[in-house]
Amino acid sequence: MKYNLIHDKNYKAWLTELKGKIRNTQLKAAVTVNTQLLEFYWELGADIIAKQTQAAWGSGLIDQLSKDLMSEFPEMKGFSRRNLMYIQEWYLFYTKSIVQQAVGQIARQPVSQLQKNQFVPQPVGQLVQQPVALITQIPWGHNIAIISKCENIDEALYYAQSTTKYNWSRTVLVHQIESGLYKREGKAVNNFAVTLPKPQSDLAVQTLKDPYIFDFLSMTGDYREKELENAIVSHVTQFLLELGAGFSYIGRQMPLQVDDREFFIDLLFYHTKLHCYVVVELKTVGFEPEHAGKLNFYLKAVDSQLRTGQDNPTVGILICKSKNKLVVEYALSDIRKPIGVSEYKLTQSLPKSIKSSLPSIKEIEKELGSKK
Repeated sequence: MKYNLIHDKNYKAWLTELKGKIRNTQLKAAVTVNTQLLEFYWELGADIIAKQTQAAWGSGLIDQLSKDLMSEFPEMKGFSRRNLMYIQEWYLFYTKSIVQQAVGQIARQPVSQLQKNQFVPQPVGQLVQQPVALITQIPWGHNIAIISKCENIDEALYYAQSTTKYNWSRTVLVHQIESGLYKREGKAVNNFAVTLPKPQSDLAVQTLKDPYIFDFLSMTGDYREKELENAIVSHVTQFLLELGAGFSYIGRQMPLQVDDREFFIDLLFYHTKLHCYVVVELKTVGFEPEHAGKLNFYLKAVDSQLRTGQDNPTVGILICKSKNKLVVEYALSDIRKPIGVSEYKLTQSLPKSIKSSLPSIKEIEKELGSKK
């Protein structure tokens, strides 16, 4: 049987204090709506957890609190039972993870060091404030998506930081989480460490993904490289989203004149953060060493014919159906041009949030059929 909070003096006192905080937040929110609201949510989450444990008010607290706050502030939508549950979950998601990290930090120290009091861990309160400063900068709907779909705090903070950095909408954020961007970014086999100076080499590594997810194509069966290229160009907006921030599309089948011969590169981009041209080559087969040699040739030609004094060395990205990591490493070991090799995946399921905005299979087939 749930404890009746209506007649509890301590609950009434806390509720009065809470209402005062809400009114104060409403006044301040005229300047920084999102931050003020989320800072209040964070404090409310802490209060709920504390009251449930220390005051032994139990699970009935959220039901009663929701009724009281919705009655007092009917114009505010954030006090439904469901949202209060999210607030509680949001607070616990980060605080539990941070406390576990702090405990692990202590556990990894040698016993002798702990006995001599030489190890002084950063106070948990200070550790908590670091992510709070970040997560209160993004909308509440984004925060709900992150804690609902992320497995740990590192992944969650990655998506929170990326949201502020790239100004992702909630739809784009959900798509990036469901496509596993956190696990794919910076995973491509490459030779950037020996072909590019720092910090450009580090930024180039972060730019690559492995695998690339071409779920917007919905292609099945056998298809040629030309067909894959056609489909990608037809949906270049979605392709740029998958490539990541900084890529600016220049063109396809770009001609390169070398002596009396003409060569064509699949896709050419310019990266606004790397300040360089990026050559993308598509292979619908597994990686072969000669693919790297051909891409290396293209990079030399682009550096010679297109690159100016303000541009950094051209980067090559080879996206193939499959690869053997050791074979790729051998193939790139003596190449002096910066090349990264990634796989691509064609998935059959799309995030529900963006499915309606993407082309149907029939539309793709029609486009491919008209360009064969």
